[in-house]
Amino acid sequence: MANIAYTKEDIILSLGTITDFIRFGASLFKQAGLYYGHGNASAIDEAAYLVLHTLNLEPDTHSVYFSSKLTKNEKRAVSNILFRRAKEKIPAAYLTHEAWFCGLPFYVDERVLVPRSPIAELIQNHFEPWVVPDKVEHILDLCTGSGCIAIASAVYFPHAQVDAADISEDALDVALQNIEKHQLEEQVNIVQSDLFSNLKGQQYHIIVSNPPYVDAQDMAALPVEYQAEPELGLAAGDDGLALVIPMLEQAAEHLYPEGILIVEVGNSEYALQERYPDIPFYWLEFEHGGQGVFLLTREQLEQYFG
Repeated sequence: MANIAYTKEDIILSLGTITDFIRFGASLFKQAGLYYGHGNASAIDEAAYLVLHTLNLEPDTHSVYFSSKLTKNEKRAVSNILFRRAKEKIPAAYLTHEAWFCGLPFYVDERVLVPRSPIAELIQNHFEPWVVPDKVEHILDLCTGSGCIAIASAVYFPHAQVDAADISEDALDVALQNIEKHQLEEQVNIVQSDLFSNLKGQQYHIIVSNPPYVDAQDMAALPVEYQAEPELGLAAGDDGLALVIPMLEQAAEHLYPEGILIVEVGNSEYALQERYPDIPFYWLEFEHGGQGVFLLTREQLEQYFG
């Protein structure tokens, strides 16, 4: 592949339309060898997102508008963000301070992981058939990060109270900003807690968690884009189970009799099954992709961790 040098002035002089800038951005990103895993699947998707966001256009803007010509100031702003993405390899969401989850926009920065969990599909399906949605009154999002799972759960379960718990004060600052953004202060409660430590006596119909689960080997091999995320939200010891094991041991006492625990463990699913070969983890399947998410009932948790 040819290594072509560009300057911002080249772009301003030679490119004119939204389509031009999307095509240029995709070429620039491929030349830079970027990694995509924070919401966009390809160089052209990433370029389209950054161009449209910088122009204050919605992500689903119809392509009929892509022939629109940019002003000189717009060209400069778009070229700046495209070059930053290529040179610094910062996740796009940190450049725009925006990420989407369950069709909802969230503020994000380097204090939290970029939302990308397949748990979104479960929320949109109201966790059916494992719960009766109208009977769900209390939900816990453990290791909430940006608050995206807690807030989306509140939107899809408007009659439920939701606790958003995390050990990180920085993450909870971001979560609170998102709670206020979606005007859910009366429904979503922030709790600083090391797992269940500050949730004594609390019980829930659903405990859902996307905790740190990256093992030491995978941490050492993370792409630059993932290294930009807080290590506290990723690293989970040699086998990736440092938080999942105590979560399994303590979850039952925080669930109602009909309650369920749903946890994302990603690639650490294999280490988890090897450690607990007799536990009937139910590994959930997703229509839109994703794996490594299990479900256990309170009854199962009591049986194996009672």
